[in-house]
Amino acid sequence: MLAEDTNDEDVSLFDAEEDAGKRSKKSSIKHPVASFFHLFFRVSALLVYLLCEIFSRSFIACMVTIILLLSCDFWTVKNISGRLMVGLRWWNQVDDDGRSHWVFESRKGSGKQQASDSESRIFWLGLIVCPILWVIFAFSTLFSFKIKWMPVVIMGLVLQGANLYGYVRCKVGGKTSLKNMATNYFGRQFLKQALSKEEES
Repeated sequence: MLAEDTNDEDVSLFDAEEDAGKRSKKSSIKHPVASFFHLFFRVSALLVYLLCEIFSRSFIACMVTIILLLSCDFWTVKNISGRLMVGLRWWNQVDDDGRSHWVFESRKGSGKQQASDSESRIFWLGLIVCPILWVIFAFSTLFSFKIKWMPVVIMGLVLQGANLYGYVRCKVGGKTSLKNMATNYFGRQFLKQALSKEEES
């Protein structure tokens, strides 16, 4: 079983923070290359999945291309674009006893203001929309009986879902359980609706 752990110490992971602060704010996107590659591998994998049977008869070539694009996307989002675009980073480490620890980090203090709104929107939209599309592809593959594509779709869902899970945990805090967070959110929404109905009557 995986043991979850949070590293709360302030580690200087963001070497470029000082350099980014010195640059002028000419555009709202401070890291255009990271923003481009954040979406490039994701969208390319989706397009190759959708169009590969039109352009190629080789299932193996399509499958290898999609998995390579998904792998590049996983590495890029996990190691580069998350750190630069929103100031979040996560990883898994195994200690000497063989126990697995998940580490979730975010920029501390003034570094949080460095992420621009447009980069944050690009990051989170790309991170959320693509796994939803892979879920839709999983159901369409299942219902259209194209079972040979199911491993590719599952690979897309797992790799992009892992990044989504890791960054959501970074955003809400490594100590907070996602189930508790969802329960609290829906509880507050229910309470707000109940109070607003009482005020109307």
